Amino acid sequence: MRPRARTAPGQGLTWSLRGRGPDDVPVLADAGPPLGRPAGPATGRGVRVCVVDSGVERDHPLVGPLAGSWVVVKDGESGGITVEPTTTGDTCGHGTACAGIVRRTAPECEIHSVRVLGERFSGTGDILMAGLRWAVEQRFDVVNLSLSTTRTRFAQELHSLADSAYFARTVIVASAHNTPVESFPWRFASVISVGSHQEDDPELHLYNPDPPVEFFGPGQNVTVPWLGGRTIRTTGNSFATPYVAGLCARVLSAHPRMTAFQLKNALYLSAANVRHAPRPSSPPAGDTGDTRDDSEN
Repeated sequence: MRPRARTAPGQGLTWSLRGRGPDDVPVLADAGPPLGRPAGPATGRGVRVCVVDSGVERDHPLVGPLAGSWVVVKDGESGGITVEPTTTGDTCGHGTACAGIVRRTAPECEIHSVRVLGERFSGTGDILMAGLRWAVEQRFDVVNLSLSTTRTRFAQELHSLADSAYFARTVIVASAHNTPVESFPWRFASVISVGSHQEDDPELHLYNPDPPVEFFGPGQNVTVPWLGGRTIRTTGNSFATPYVAGLCARVLSAHPRMTAFQLKNALYLSAANVRHAPRPSSPPAGDTGDTRDDSEN
């Protein structure tokens, strides 16, 4: 898949919806089957979600049980990178916050953690790449990636990996950068890219008719779990992303055979700002509505 069309940073692009609401970004869509939010109490049961981040505090009461926890390790001498089981938990709180939002949104999903960040949110592109590749190889249903890299040398490899995940039915839900800079992999069409809106409704998601971000979720002044069993209030696209990842888990628990393409379309059709327009009236009898080319007559 090709990346979304590029525009110079800050020129006509939308990274967040600060100062605007659903009525400011209306989108007309043809009426169709209700493929959006599942009817009934879908909870994410049977769906495996992997949080690629700073790790997760395993015993935090707002996160619940972790099905598995791994860390990406780089050998200081050989430079070799491996993914190994770990019990060390979270290094800075970011991953715990994201996992808690996934749990709150899809309470019965299965959460796994891959740690690619160190203390103070430190990390490198090759570690991120290795952790994401491992998650895709494990065929998780949903991967939450509230991270990105500005290193263009990783862009092509990330693009290829995102495309592979898309066709393997692993949905990567990736956070847009909080500022208008070029970073990856959220800019690729084969992932679901997420920014934040400022509405109070914790169950509201919006479709963005303007590039480059596709969807907005609640990510401003939200309460999230943090280290030491605490909670804090914080803001950022990072925290809108796990809401959309959890929503994906809920949809997939009701429609487990959905492809990534169908899931993205379901999010679009169920977005609060997408208005289903009536279908055009049928042409008069005997009029097929076709056009013809008379250029040679």
